[in-house]
Amino acid sequence: MKRLHLHVAVENLEQAIDFYDTLFAHSADVVKDDYAKWMLDDPAINFAISKRCGKPGLNHLGFQVDSDEELEVIRARLQQAEIKGMEEKEQSCCYARANKYWTIDPANIPWENFHTLEAIPTFGESTDIEIR
Repeated sequence: MKRLHLHVAVENLEQAIDFYDTLFAHSADVVKDDYAKWMLDDPAINFAISKRCGKPGLNHLGFQVDSDEELEVIRARLQQAEIKGMEEKEQSCCYARANKYWTIDPANIPWENFHTLEAIPTFGESTDIEIR
């Protein structure tokens, strides 16, 4: 199953959590000092916010998949269409370790397609997307 992923940078995390808890009628599934995440089933979305991603607003979009095989299908489809991308293995970011395949759409929005391997206790490193 694919789950749409959106990551939004915010200035005031507490205020944003209150807003999204109300909007989604669902409390955040993960809350840290600098990050929060909602795993919604209707619609199927992984919605994350953080204070670590630069100026407020949309930081990136993506798809969370259930397996590395599903991630490979996305990567292969993009490469077959000659759309450039960047692969990352066991990347630590956003309190999780994941395998990822990044690309950038025509509007210059990064897309993070990923398979989460495990939760980790630290935010990890944010990726600067450089796709050649």
